[in-house]
Amino acid sequence: MSKYMRNITVQLALTQYGDALIYGVDDRDDYVPGVQLKQKLFSWHEESFYGTELTLQNADGVDLVVLPAEQVIPFFAERRLLRHVGWSWQGDAELLTGLAPAITGLLAEKKYAPSLSAYREGKLQWDWDDKALELAAEGSGSAQSALRGLTGRRNLADGLRAAFSAAVFQQYYGTEAEAADLRSEYPLLFSSSAGAATAGMDDDSWLMSIGWKADTAPFRPALQLLEPDDEKSYWRLQLLLQDKRDESALVPLRLTGDGEPHGLWPAAWTPHVHERASGWLSRLRESLAGEHIGHGDDVLGEPLSDGDAWRFLTVDSRLLLEAGWQVLLPAWWEAASRKKPRLRAKISSGEGSGSSGGQSLFGLNALVDFDWRISIGDAELSEAEFADLVARGERLVQFRGKWIPLDPALLAQIQRAMAGMDKSQGLSFQDVLQLHLLGGGEEQDNEAAEAEQAEENAARFRLEVELNEHLVRLIGQLGHRSDWPKPEVPAGLHAELRSYQHEGYAWLVFLRRFGLGACLADDMGLGKTVQLISYLLHLKEQQGEAGPSAMGPGRQTDPPDWPSLIICPTSVLGNWQKELQRFAPSLNIMLHYGSRRLDAGYFYGAASQADVVLTSYATAALDQELLKQFTWATVCLDEAQNIKNAGTKQSAAVRSFPALHRIALTGTPIENKLSELWSIYDFITPGYLGSPKAFQDRFANAIEKERDAERTADLQKLVKPFMLRRKKKDPAIQLDLPDKNEMKTYVHLTAEQAALYDQNVTGLLERMKQLEGIERKGAILAALTSLKQLCDHPMLLTKEALPDPDGEGQLDTTSLIERSSKLERLLAMVRELREENERCLIFTQYVGMGKMLQAVLRQELQEPVLYLNGSTSKTARDRMIEQFQTPPQEGGDLLAAGQLQSDQPNVFILSLKAGGVGLNLTAANHVFHFDRWWNPAVENQATDRAYRMGQTKDVQVHKFISLGTLEERIDEMLESKQQLSDDVISGSEGWITELSTDALKDLFTLRQEWVG
Repeated sequence: MSKYMRNITVQLALTQYGDALIYGVDDRDDYVPGVQLKQKLFSWHEESFYGTELTLQNADGVDLVVLPAEQVIPFFAERRLLRHVGWSWQGDAELLTGLAPAITGLLAEKKYAPSLSAYREGKLQWDWDDKALELAAEGSGSAQSALRGLTGRRNLADGLRAAFSAAVFQQYYGTEAEAADLRSEYPLLFSSSAGAATAGMDDDSWLMSIGWKADTAPFRPALQLLEPDDEKSYWRLQLLLQDKRDESALVPLRLTGDGEPHGLWPAAWTPHVHERASGWLSRLRESLAGEHIGHGDDVLGEPLSDGDAWRFLTVDSRLLLEAGWQVLLPAWWEAASRKKPRLRAKISSGEGSGSSGGQSLFGLNALVDFDWRISIGDAELSEAEFADLVARGERLVQFRGKWIPLDPALLAQIQRAMAGMDKSQGLSFQDVLQLHLLGGGEEQDNEAAEAEQAEENAARFRLEVELNEHLVRLIGQLGHRSDWPKPEVPAGLHAELRSYQHEGYAWLVFLRRFGLGACLADDMGLGKTVQLISYLLHLKEQQGEAGPSAMGPGRQTDPPDWPSLIICPTSVLGNWQKELQRFAPSLNIMLHYGSRRLDAGYFYGAASQADVVLTSYATAALDQELLKQFTWATVCLDEAQNIKNAGTKQSAAVRSFPALHRIALTGTPIENKLSELWSIYDFITPGYLGSPKAFQDRFANAIEKERDAERTADLQKLVKPFMLRRKKKDPAIQLDLPDKNEMKTYVHLTAEQAALYDQNVTGLLERMKQLEGIERKGAILAALTSLKQLCDHPMLLTKEALPDPDGEGQLDTTSLIERSSKLERLLAMVRELREENERCLIFTQYVGMGKMLQAVLRQELQEPVLYLNGSTSKTARDRMIEQFQTPPQEGGDLLAAGQLQSDQPNVFILSLKAGGVGLNLTAANHVFHFDRWWNPAVENQATDRAYRMGQTKDVQVHKFISLGTLEERIDEMLESKQQLSDDVISGSEGWITELSTDALKDLFTLRQEWVG
């Protein structure tokens, strides 16, 4: 040994988990330090990264190197060692070096199997076959010596088996995919009922039962539950042998108390039957807890009570299946256990047919009569039949030749549900509708759905509704546009409805007939206003023709002198007045707004003469006590997202107003949270989506936090009948829209704007008395500019600077917005189009207004906003255009997190002259003229920045006009062509300077009827 630098003797101990605790002794009988032993013994061991990953333990001052169990057998089988060290092995280390090569051979040939003893303890371990190990050791003296050395060494043998098991896991099931394959191929290995599953089995029978080892018997045992029949009037169990080649071939078998089999099976089966019979008896006694097993000539011959049969069907059969038995149950049981019991409210035949004259019920609170129907398995029971069966107190009963399982827990739930509904009062139409929409009205034949239901709590049942012919038709119409009745367009409508607008108008009329609220949620620009005006005209023209119609239980009739109430933001009051006058001049409109509105003493008389009362949200909240005294023909909310916060005073106010019909108009029914949708629906269909807390618990939390697809689908089903939402990108809408759609947006002046406007006009008219010639013209042009700026925002006139941002860089936009109705309206419209991911151009003549718009929109939208004016350099101008026109990154403007791209501008503000010509901005499909140039050619040139070759969408053009001001007067002139020729209009504004003082007064003076 002198040729070696050093000699090391290795010894070890195996833990119960298979880890090897290794230590070494040198030539002087000193213990080798652990670090040195790691470095030398494992110098060529890649699995431990050459020993560096191995840990050390100290026991009584001795360093022990810990070799993980999965590496023990491979290392000692291969033993790649340093040659300049003399290695020797003692004790258990010597045994391990002798056996490891043979055991490694078993690993390579996959000669291993799951351990039954470990399985019974709830563990999965692998073990070698002792005979296979003996054969593998035959060619090696050291291996045979090591095998003999294992005799009587149980701790060592157990540790070695644990190391073997760890090596199997490492080699064959080390990845998640491999482990999943094992679980899929041998599911019984992972059963939770190990004790019952292995009772009476030896290793071979257990390995056969889990499918690891082939079962050579030509049959398999099965246990059958037989129901009472003409031969025997009681339930009983029967042991069968099922032919593996012909599963329909069943041989009855009788077992005696000592495990002796009796029966008429094929002679070739005899050895296998006698070999396995005693095991069957042990397994049956263990699996069935001895309750159904006797000790006589036929251990399964005892009659089973109703309770015993119920227990076998619901509990014991599952335990037997887990233990590897074939179990044959009555055919009807599979259907009964797969189908959920159903409790149905069958609507009486006449309900929902309506009264004479074609007028229907109804309202969500209308009550309908019904009878109970209960379905259990394939049996259909009336309420009386169900009560009779329950009174018998049995678990399994025969009804009309069919067996019915009566689960006591289920019966109690059904009885509680029936008791919880007062049948004498009937069901509300709201209950009927919800039960139907959420799937209770249709039988599910989908096998996957039924299997999923069967896995759920077996004691749960579905409460459903069975519609009669009339309600099938009504609810079918609610869900299918093609079934909506199409009333004629009202004769008094001064507009031609597009096909989708006619459809929306018809939908509103249809829902009113049944007293059901509506949320018209079309995209901005699709004409929600004209659809509602058509509906209001229809009400006026229909009054008196068919007589009053009852809209629901306890409600008053709909007399001709009850008007409709429209509630809208202050910024669109003027727009509604103009649109109503334009499209429906026959409607008598009453404005209830501002300091001159009528008090309670005069209100009723004036309102009774009107067809429509128009008011704002703020006024409605102030005058809640007055407005809720009347039952309105219709209450309609425009921009209904204004009540998205149900806790505000104005939200509570509008809900308190009695109405025969309720309508909400909004392009954005949900801006941020589902509670906003609840708020709108609680207005149009009070109580339909439950209380705020119930809605939050049932839908909002599950959808917003957990992304629950099932709850999302349920909410969509409930919402759909009462919401009509069309988008401009819908194919049917695109075919019906013009390429360019121009519309005017009328706004009131604020009180501050009106006061300043009056002051400026009065001052101008005073100066006109003293000025002549060029001075007069200059004063008129200056006043003209001032008044136009004032219509935009008073700060343009007062020359105030924008407020400074706060410490966090935030601007006080609230005060800026409140001072200008135009700015308030523009912000609302831009928000709505951005909700739809659409983009816009905004034209203004004034640099100060452009900067204010940029600051306000950038902060309110939380996205970049571009502004181009005459002072913008060519380089900056080109960069802005390229930035705006560059298509958004794949996936659109919105990122997965729902936040806008920080570098993608979607709003472009332009000076009319700087941006009116020479630009291609087809990325936008909305154009806003914030202030008017009064030169159609100039405005059209600006519009054509978006409406030109390359534009793939319809273009919406919005022209803002301040009511009662010179903006409105000049717009009327442009419309009527009165006083102005086309040549004059196409020139500059110089024509205004030539007007007489009286004409100037008529043009400039603020019309007080438009001032709030």
